[in-house]
Amino acid sequence: MTQKTLTTGLLLLWATATFAQTDSDRRYWASLAYQIAAPVLSNMSKGELSKNMQLELSPTWDGRDERVSYMEAFGRLMDGIAPWLALPDDDTNEGRQRKQLREWALKSYAHAVNPDSPDYLLWRNEGQPLVDAAYIASSFLRAPQQLWAPLDTLTKQRYIAEFQQLRRIDPPYTNWLLFSATIETFLLSVNAQYDMYRIHSAIRKAEEWYVGDGWYSDGERFAFDYYNSYVIQPMYVQVLTVLVDKKLLLRDKNLAIVQNNLSVARKRMQRFGIILERFISPEGSFPTFGRSMTYRLGVFQPLALLAWKEYLPDELPEGQVRAALTAAMKRMFAVEGNFNEKGFLQLGFAGHQPKLADWYTNNGSLYLTSEIFLPLGLPESHPFWASPAQDWTAKKAWSGADFPKDHAIRE
Repeated sequence: MTQKTLTTGLLLLWATATFAQTDSDRRYWASLAYQIAAPVLSNMSKGELSKNMQLELSPTWDGRDERVSYMEAFGRLMDGIAPWLALPDDDTNEGRQRKQLREWALKSYAHAVNPDSPDYLLWRNEGQPLVDAAYIASSFLRAPQQLWAPLDTLTKQRYIAEFQQLRRIDPPYTNWLLFSATIETFLLSVNAQYDMYRIHSAIRKAEEWYVGDGWYSDGERFAFDYYNSYVIQPMYVQVLTVLVDKKLLLRDKNLAIVQNNLSVARKRMQRFGIILERFISPEGSFPTFGRSMTYRLGVFQPLALLAWKEYLPDELPEGQVRAALTAAMKRMFAVEGNFNEKGFLQLGFAGHQPKLADWYTNNGSLYLTSEIFLPLGLPESHPFWASPAQDWTAKKAWSGADFPKDHAIRE
């Protein structure tokens, strides 16, 4: 055997192993996304989610109408898988599952606003619907041509009416301002009547609450939790993006200033993404602090969003981010007890841990974990999936390898 033949053979083995690894990662993500989504959408597409979903409420449940659970499950799930469902159909196993989910989702969207459906969601009671209506609106913003455009005219009119009537809810000066802003931004995007004050006030408050180095406070007082991930960073950037795309000016501002706001917000999210990646241990675990830890992998929404939108900073190669997120995903879902016997998520973080749930948490709330699936919206040929896996920062650090020093950002 010649040296050239040996070298060619080794390169072929390396390429085959690399493809197998990257292909395996995507198949694992897609399989898990389908496992999480199918029980919700298969039932809701038939108007049977409220009939068949086994509800699980926090042991300290505050007594609100438990039907909020269905809206939470549907809205949060759709926001995470919307980019994936926007990919074109193909004849792969993933493609067939994706097509099935999209078909179920479109039927589910119709049930959600049909007053005659058993799965008409809780739009007109409680304050909680403001939260999960925002996730539904966000899902339309993330895949408008695939999830909004195909809906019939009556269903679209019903959504617009339901979104507009949510102005009855006065949001507290917390991340809830961004729920109002997201809904109004969606209305703006489809040329429906919208409330600019609700958009503008959320932007002003987000800027006031920026505390530095990629972190926002959730209100006037800073709390060390993951609400930058669950709500603040993604929704703030999304609102600003629509304003720039629509060339809409904020009060007393020109477009260049709005564009600068968006650029700065993205840089903050990039910094926050760097922090999130460094949170993932060599074994795939990550720190559990703050409230709402039952939202599981929703912790990584900003990092997943940066990957999907191709805004990952230079410090974070795509193969490294994919490997880190896959490790966290596998570490969590290897634990028994994440799902009940009908396949719905159960209260807990890794497994079934009901006592971890906050007073506002039900098992519909947990579908925020789907936000980690945003990179599935990138085709299989994209470098995020095709790049060789790389050790992530903590794995490099704890194995004695070189790893980049960390520095705060300054604006």
